[in-house]
Amino acid sequence: MPVLTYFSLVLTMFLWGGTFIAGRLLAGTMEPASAAFLRFLIASIAMIGVTRIIDGKLALPRPGLWLPLILLGLTGVFAYNVFFFYGLQYISAGRASLIVAGTPLVITILAAVFLRERLTRLKIIGVTVSLAGAITVISNGHPGSLLSGNFGQGEQALVGCVLSWAAYSLIGRSVLRSLSPLAAVCYSSIIGTLLLAYPAANAGLFSQLAKISPADWGSLVYLGVGGTAIGFSLYYSGIKKIGATRAGIFINLVPVFALMLSALILGESIKPIVLAGGVLVLAGVSLTNYRKSGA
Repeated sequence: MPVLTYFSLVLTMFLWGGTFIAGRLLAGTMEPASAAFLRFLIASIAMIGVTRIIDGKLALPRPGLWLPLILLGLTGVFAYNVFFFYGLQYISAGRASLIVAGTPLVITILAAVFLRERLTRLKIIGVTVSLAGAITVISNGHPGSLLSGNFGQGEQALVGCVLSWAAYSLIGRSVLRSLSPLAAVCYSSIIGTLLLAYPAANAGLFSQLAKISPADWGSLVYLGVGGTAIGFSLYYSGIKKIGATRAGIFINLVPVFALMLSALILGESIKPIVLAGGVLVLAGVSLTNYRKSGA
């Protein structure tokens, strides 16, 4: 039994769960584009080192890969993180993590629509269950409120996170045929940082660098090094050892850790009905990604 691999994957999910708490702390003091830029500036520097250590080198992409890499930086880094920090200004870290937990559901639906991936009966059941849970979480336990147009800025931003990461995941499939996962993350992180530089500068970040508190720098370093460089390196190491399907199941632990940490560190609480919706999301995701042994 690969105990160390399982432990490293649980640690990864703990680190990723903590990103919601660090993001929530930063959302109260920093403008979204500025926080995202600094996070990925730190992450890019760390990822260059991690990729060179683990892969042995940082391979230069062939010319045809630059457009997909720019799209990865635009979706998974630029858009996702602006939505992430903006949304956390309005809703709790725990509830945000439950909304983002629906990302595999969206990836499954988009892959079926655009990539013609087959939806089995079990996947359809999983999508339906997960969708019911997602509606419960997004509406904060009042699904009828969505029909009356009561869909707040925070919820809209977190749905933007989900769509951005789903696009990042689907675009990344073509890139991973030519680049290692760590190299793809590294280049998309660098490109995303460059894309974030202008809105961060426009928000006055560079004239306010000296005013950033040590606590905020701590959150930024955690997001860049812990949540990105260490988190992704451990996750892809786990994939190499036990496979993508088995490693992917561990992602269901992210909202669990986020809820625990948000209660312990931020003193947040969450409605039982919203928590039940989160359980439905995770159950549906598990059904959607279930494969019989040997399949």
